[in-house]
Amino acid sequence: MSIDLKNKTALVTGASKGIGKGIALELARLGCNVAVNYNSDLHGAEETASEIRNLGREAFAIQADVGDSAAVERMFAEIFARFTRLDIAVNNAGCQTWKALLDLSEAEWDRVIDTNLKGCFLVTQKAAAHMKERGGGAVVNIGSGCNMFAFPMLSSYTASKGGIEQFTKVSAVELGRHGIRVNCVAPGAVEIERTKLEAGDYAGTWAQATPLGRVGLPVDVAQAVAFLVSDYSGFITGQTLYVDGGLFAKPHWPYGY
Repeated sequence: MSIDLKNKTALVTGASKGIGKGIALELARLGCNVAVNYNSDLHGAEETASEIRNLGREAFAIQADVGDSAAVERMFAEIFARFTRLDIAVNNAGCQTWKALLDLSEAEWDRVIDTNLKGCFLVTQKAAAHMKERGGGAVVNIGSGCNMFAFPMLSSYTASKGGIEQFTKVSAVELGRHGIRVNCVAPGAVEIERTKLEAGDYAGTWAQATPLGRVGLPVDVAQAVAFLVSDYSGFITGQTLYVDGGLFAKPHWPYGY
């Protein structure tokens, strides 16, 4: 199977580092021109865009807080000033607050929900309105293992990602008639800049719990996204694909397997 995305244009939110950067680079490698969204990490976004241009594709960094409707409007205006079309939107931008439910402030809750869930809504709505006029497109939302299981100390993050999975389904139902497919990719334990700080040996810790015996990498998620935006998944919509090495298929099993 050889995925060809030549002459396609994509927006990837939160693409200055980590999974978002991996997705942006993979889409570019397969032929896409890419709008590289960031909120605060201009240097990282410019690096991502530079690497894409080195692949022979068009790319530019664009700042926007995806949880702010005015910022999203401005972002799309700039995208369409540079690109004549948008075929693919990847809602990757996200944040989390690691804190017990009883200690979580309203402001901390709002920040996570606004970025992760509201941002997904705002970007999907704007992208889909354009895709409807063009006769179709593909949206991929980045979920999490907490789509399936509760993550202690991450109540706002878990709520936002669970909401993204259901938002994916209802978006797919409503937008299918316009030729727009909407799917969700839910990563397991993926080693990126942020997760490396969660444990002294993040990769080793999570490899032990993962049936495939290793931690995930951004490219693992990126390749799943590339499949879901390609013609090879032309009859797939409203689905969640877990990219987790089997981590969330494995129950807590007290007999040591």
